[in-house]
Amino acid sequence: MRTTASYELFPDAPSERAMARARYLAREGRIADAEKAYREVLAVHPDLKPCWAECFELLRRQGRREDALHLAEGALAQFGDAAFPLALKGAALIELDRYREAIAVLEQAVEYDPDLALVWHELGYAAFRLGDKNRALLALDRAFALEPHTETLRLRGRILRDAGRYQAAEVAYEGAAQAAEHAEQREAAEREILVTRRYAFYAPRRPEDLAPAERWFAETGSVVLAAAAGGDVPDDATLVHAFLDLASDSGWRFGQVVTVGPALPAWQALAEELRLPLSGRAAFDPEAVPLVVAQRPLPGDAGWSALPSAVARGGAGLVFVLEQAAEDTAVTGADVIGVLSDAGRRHARGINVAHALSEAQHPAARWAGRRLKP
Repeated sequence: MRTTASYELFPDAPSERAMARARYLAREGRIADAEKAYREVLAVHPDLKPCWAECFELLRRQGRREDALHLAEGALAQFGDAAFPLALKGAALIELDRYREAIAVLEQAVEYDPDLALVWHELGYAAFRLGDKNRALLALDRAFALEPHTETLRLRGRILRDAGRYQAAEVAYEGAAQAAEHAEQREAAEREILVTRRYAFYAPRRPEDLAPAERWFAETGSVVLAAAAGGDVPDDATLVHAFLDLASDSGWRFGQVVTVGPALPAWQALAEELRLPLSGRAAFDPEAVPLVVAQRPLPGDAGWSALPSAVARGGAGLVFVLEQAAEDTAVTGADVIGVLSDAGRRHARGINVAHALSEAQHPAARWAGRRLKP
């Protein structure tokens, strides 16, 4: 589908201007208000296909799969059997994991209009989810030939990357960045280029063949210390010692150690080894090359989320956490992670500082370009 970032907020056509408020609300993250605005437009302009598509995409991105299908069925009632509403229905079936049904519906849409790029785009996505990468790439090539679009190139890059074809994937993402009409699209494509380069670090292995810690680095740029196969469950002291080895081998030096959350004996040992005072978050100084440490990320704590952002924005220092939930795929701000955990239980993994060092030296690591010496 097309994201709201694909469109100008203040176009000239009266029908397009009708959607400007809904698009603005969507880009501001006010999802409920945006959906209401889209539905209000549809009540007045039921033949406005872009409005149907954008409202559908809003529901899709929120994971509201049944609501997306219901909206697609509403489009079918409005337009009858035609390529566009069938494309929406096929897309909704993809989100419901009903891939073969989706392909059948999308093939029917092709019969109605073989020149509608949206249908081929969704057909490519359905084939990808079904595991037929060759068919997916052929469909995306047809979609891009009909309507060059950054989202099609991004999907192509994803398919190629999953197949371990990293150089080709990077080319696709670079094309997506160049084809982007808006900053959001370009930034998303540039992030995928970095992810692809980190995956290529493990070539010729494919993403599916990587260990969880390796996938974590590839997806986020954060290094996991306990990444070796086997070994005992590492305790806090072992993880801190490994971090100190990594810092020494990397030549990192810090001006302060800032703790967030519980005060742990491990943090006192860390500060003593670095010959630095142990400070609370109130003493945080972005110019001092701070080392921010926590037992684990605290996503619900505004104070926690502010510090990693301040470190990245200030362009100096690192964030080190002892433990990170493996199921939490969202980037939590940590640059170096001691060990991944499942449901609060740490993975039994050995420490391999040499491997962590090789990842830390990757030009696409999270802290690339930061100052790491006072």
